[in-house]
Amino acid sequence: MYEFDYAKPASTAEAVRAAGEDTRYLAGGQSLVQSMRLRLASASTLIDLGAIPDLAGITVDAGSVRIGAMTTHATVAASAEVRRAIPALAELAGGIGDPMVRNMGTIGGSLANADPAACYPAGVLGLGATIQTDRREIAADDFFLGLYETALEPGELVTGVRFPVPERAAYIKFRQPASRFALVGVMVSKGPAGVRAAVTGAKACAYRCAEVEAALARDFSAAALDKVTVPATDINGDLHASSEYRAAMIVVMARRAVAAALAR
Repeated sequence: MYEFDYAKPASTAEAVRAAGEDTRYLAGGQSLVQSMRLRLASASTLIDLGAIPDLAGITVDAGSVRIGAMTTHATVAASAEVRRAIPALAELAGGIGDPMVRNMGTIGGSLANADPAACYPAGVLGLGATIQTDRREIAADDFFLGLYETALEPGELVTGVRFPVPERAAYIKFRQPASRFALVGVMVSKGPAGVRAAVTGAKACAYRCAEVEAALARDFSAAALDKVTVPATDINGDLHASSEYRAAMIVVMARRAVAAALAR
């Protein structure tokens, strides 16, 4: 690990003021710390967000769920309010990693890191969420730009995420047994704005699958996907799964997610 300075601000404003060109925000540390240990990432200063109470918490109203950026996966999974409003979101959080990861990892850290196989990126895209920062709001459709690349500007801090409550939704993933990351994960939802289907684990970043969405817009049923195929031309292939296998699994996971959504 390279040398760095450490700061632990007590407020969002203080954290943003401390940010510079070569600083990094530290949330749960489940990805960043490991990368720094291996010298795959570095920073002149780590800004620990753990002492900022306003960045954590869950607020639910009639039409939306807001989750603070420093809210852990375990807290989202255990929230009775989230389970009532968007059970798919609580289930997604409960399936991330293992208990240690869920008790340390945060939604804001996961989104800012934008791992191509993480679950939350598919969740925010599939539910049409809005990412809130210290300076603006970013639609999930505009947030993920590429491999570990987001629309966040230098020093911009994720403060929370607002999810509209869907009529139906479910998230299903085919996980890598050791890491529990998604080889392929799919979030499907149906709401006032229409049908959405987001995929993680298959490309450089999470994305919406046009083939699945088109079929479900006509008929929101598992059977509607029976004849759908997803091209494998730009799908990831590696030692865990070929691009053709992942492309096929997108449809399989989407079919299972629709069945789960309809079964609630």
